[in-house]
Amino acid sequence: MDLLPDIWKQDYWLPPGVTWRDMEQLADSDRPLPQDLLIALPLALGFVALRCAFERLCAPPMASCLGVKNKVQKCVAPSPQLESFYTQQSRQPTQSEIAGLMLLCGKTQRQIETWFRLRRNQDRPCQTKKFAEAAWRFFFYLTAFIAGLACLFDRPWFWDRSECWRKYPVQPMERAHYWYYMLELGFYGSLLLRISVDVKRKDFKEQVIHHLATIFLLSFSYCANYIRIGTLVMLLHDSSDILLESAKMFNYGTGWRRTCDTLFVVFAVVFLVTRLVIFPSKIIHTTLVLSMEVFEPFVGYYFFNVLLMVLQALHIFWAGLILRMVYKFLKGKMEKDERSDEESEVEEDEDERGGEDSVDQGGDYCWEKSKDTLNSKLSMLTNSCVLNNLTNHRASVADRMRKAQ
Repeated sequence: MDLLPDIWKQDYWLPPGVTWRDMEQLADSDRPLPQDLLIALPLALGFVALRCAFERLCAPPMASCLGVKNKVQKCVAPSPQLESFYTQQSRQPTQSEIAGLMLLCGKTQRQIETWFRLRRNQDRPCQTKKFAEAAWRFFFYLTAFIAGLACLFDRPWFWDRSECWRKYPVQPMERAHYWYYMLELGFYGSLLLRISVDVKRKDFKEQVIHHLATIFLLSFSYCANYIRIGTLVMLLHDSSDILLESAKMFNYGTGWRRTCDTLFVVFAVVFLVTRLVIFPSKIIHTTLVLSMEVFEPFVGYYFFNVLLMVLQALHIFWAGLILRMVYKFLKGKMEKDERSDEESEVEEDEDERGGEDSVDQGGDYCWEKSKDTLNSKLSMLTNSCVLNNLTNHRASVADRMRKAQ
């Protein structure tokens, strides 16, 4: 507990030669205070409630307009033993566990594997759920981008990045920028609160890292009065996220393939330009190089830039996925998002292996029936062959007798 007072040590948050007393030159309404961040928690809860209302009231009619349809999932045969194992132990049993379940349930290995595959399919998120999630993010990113652009377009640091550090850190904070910060912070907090129930994609871990890095970045930059450069970072990220979520919305619909492809191409270009060109060459260059013209390095300087580097690493990771999608798109093989929920890719591959996995869950009835049919056909064929041989033999004997006579 003795270490807690040192958290707000001015050497961590402010450049050398600047103290908290210097910051008190600004009025309380114009100065970012750490306790202001507490409002982000009720805002996050408010966003969760607003999202629930949006997904129930607004998303369904939008989904109907775009022709979003849920796939019909096959229901599994009731099996208390397998259901208990599925819910309490594992959704994907190992070979040794399957062997134990075979003895417990009296089923074959293939029947158990098929039961678990169909059971996982039942728990996969439906298209309407994915659409509602994409629609919610689309409307937030669109609103945030328009609001951010409106409050930054006529500010000097929007056009001249060196203005981000003029008179730093004694820079007055505008109320519009305060709410821009708090709303973005509350939104990403709501994403963390909902991450366990949202669609789980292959980049789940990267998404968690991104949300945490963003929250730390926003919180620290607010307390250290990095608000000017922080608003530029938020605006830059929202610009491409709008296109991504809109492309998803049309992808889940029916008959919008050309619109989806067009939005995807535009998104890929905007993402690669903003995240791999503008972000490192403008934003990171501003925080690493231009800021050194105003003050000397301090702990907060290194911490802020490390968080920006983490975001840039995630940008490179996602750029790789996008380039893979672009390659498949040019080859005409792209049918789904590279970040699709992790169950879907496995299940669809299993479905493509053919109808041999469509085994009756009640027992060996289908196989026994097929075997009986096959045996009956073989028996008929054998009898036919025997009769033909007897007939030919009799005809040959009769022919020989006529010749002998």
